[in-house]
Amino acid sequence: MIWSFIIERLNERKHVAVMCVLHSSGSSPGRQGFKMAISESGDMYGSIGGGIMEYKLVELAKDRLKVANYAPEVFLQVHDKHAPHQSGMICSGEQTIFLWFLSEKDIPNIKEIEASYRTNKGETLVISKSGAHIDPEKMIQSYAIDESKDDFFYKEKTGKKQVLHIVGGGHCALALSKLMYNMDFIIKVYETRAHLNTFIDNKYANTKTLLNDYAELNNGFNNNTEDDYVVIMTFGYRTDDIALRSIVGRRLYYLGVLGSKKKIEKMLEQYRIEKIDENWLRTIHAPAGLFIKSETPEEIAVSIAAEIILRKNLHQ
Repeated sequence: MIWSFIIERLNERKHVAVMCVLHSSGSSPGRQGFKMAISESGDMYGSIGGGIMEYKLVELAKDRLKVANYAPEVFLQVHDKHAPHQSGMICSGEQTIFLWFLSEKDIPNIKEIEASYRTNKGETLVISKSGAHIDPEKMIQSYAIDESKDDFFYKEKTGKKQVLHIVGGGHCALALSKLMYNMDFIIKVYETRAHLNTFIDNKYANTKTLLNDYAELNNGFNNNTEDDYVVIMTFGYRTDDIALRSIVGRRLYYLGVLGSKKKIEKMLEQYRIEKIDENWLRTIHAPAGLFIKSETPEEIAVSIAAEIILRKNLHQ
């Protein structure tokens, strides 16, 4: 959305200041990839971490826009009141922020960047002292940065970084899709019931796949799913079992199964009798979600989303 905001302001013939967190460490509130845009009229979109640190840099960007000082600059913000370049925050850690400026002539380039994110192409956004552009090369990792004496090259995979497969299209799947929609996940939902209203009405999923049987689930996955997240939440024990058996042994970053503790125990007991690999069984989060005594589909979605976010942030 930040790129759409920038395009709108540039179309109004306003200059725009853009800030990006190149890297961060410690308890810095801004994490690598956080971005913020400030227009000549003073409105803004995004964040580089908030607080007094963000306020100071926003004011600096506004001042630079007023006097037409469009020289790019790199800022090192240290969150320690005793540091020589302290940010005003005491949370410890530091972050490096790049500030650059855009004008009407940059519209075609920014439109290309916006399109790459909107369509989840997985291309490479390259930011350096000369600005930002899209490299069609596909990135495997989410972020990278190369630094030289006179310049740097920050690289970021365009589009959403993670894939969440939701197996089952019922009320809990709809609630989870809605909750994860604004996070960094491509959402894929799988269902066997073509006329299920919650599956049909799910406008938050990037893709919805109708299967004849959950035994087909594995065929619908890409070959490389080691960084993917899967939550199985079909309409019953039998279909959960079919779905889980279809992906036995597949390496996933997160695999959760929704259900009662008794159901999960029965399922795992049967798998152990069948000598299914114990190491693989231990990777299953079951019952899926953090224990918060959730009852409604929305509460269940919150508990699962929290567990997924915790797992994701351990990955970074």
